[in-house]
Amino acid sequence: MEFNIDRQLIEKFGSLELLARQVVEGFITGLHKSPFHGFSVEFAEHRLYNSGESIKHIDWKLYGRTDKLFVKRYEEETNLRCRIVLDTSSSMNYPLVKKFDSKNHNKLSFSIIAAASIINILKKQRDAVGLSCFSKDIDIHTDTKSNNDHINHLYQLLSQQITQEKQKQLSTSAAHSLHVLANTLHKRSLVIVFSDMMENTTSMESLFDALRHLKHNKHEVILFHIHDKATELDFEFDERPKRFIDLESGAEIKLQSHEVKNEYQKQMKAFTDVLRLKSAQYKIDLVTADIQKGFDQILFPFLSKRKKMY
Repeated sequence: MEFNIDRQLIEKFGSLELLARQVVEGFITGLHKSPFHGFSVEFAEHRLYNSGESIKHIDWKLYGRTDKLFVKRYEEETNLRCRIVLDTSSSMNYPLVKKFDSKNHNKLSFSIIAAASIINILKKQRDAVGLSCFSKDIDIHTDTKSNNDHINHLYQLLSQQITQEKQKQLSTSAAHSLHVLANTLHKRSLVIVFSDMMENTTSMESLFDALRHLKHNKHEVILFHIHDKATELDFEFDERPKRFIDLESGAEIKLQSHEVKNEYQKQMKAFTDVLRLKSAQYKIDLVTADIQKGFDQILFPFLSKRKKMY
């Protein structure tokens, strides 16, 4: 199910938590109507009833809706530690949106809503979660906790990333930041990275060295490659002359997009092929996520990974 976000609502009411809850509720509703019965609603504070155990904790209301027996989970049954890592470099502000409305996202706002939705699910499961935001360095790094005050603080930090005035030309140093995180996270965690992966070829090798560092420390990693498929991968623009601006360096170039389209697509394919190859090599879950396609493409892989871990 797709769910569109109105940035003005966040600015006016600080309602990122409410919007995330609506995304998750819409996703759950979609699961009930879909063939993906494997997830059902067992991720949301419930587990399937095991024959022979006490019926005292069966959720009969949920049984009435699903025709399946579920019992309430207890805190000791859910002990996942999750670290959400968010790329906030300038390239994540693409596409430049003059007026945010219910249908317009850039890569950063999409990633923030996706991260908030995952936090909402983790809260339901009583799992511990922490947040790290990076550009050239790690700019935000919280503890990993599960209490309500901490969760509310995470929502506040994410909201600020949407509503605050952005600094121009923030470059990316994902490799450095991930190496620091690998040395910081001492307990086995699920590390979820949101990034457009806009690194040069040399940095790409360093980036996967850092991701391998995380894997070496027994962490599980989901890498969400966030992009606007139509323009960033397919290079679909009209025939008028264009001025392209590097959001991280400020460099500009004017050209006719159709003159370079084939070469651009060739280079981008090589880039995405490397991403897939390296991710498979190091057993990292790579998920390509188009900001125009809604949040199910985020929540399905997350829940699938969590189910395998616990």
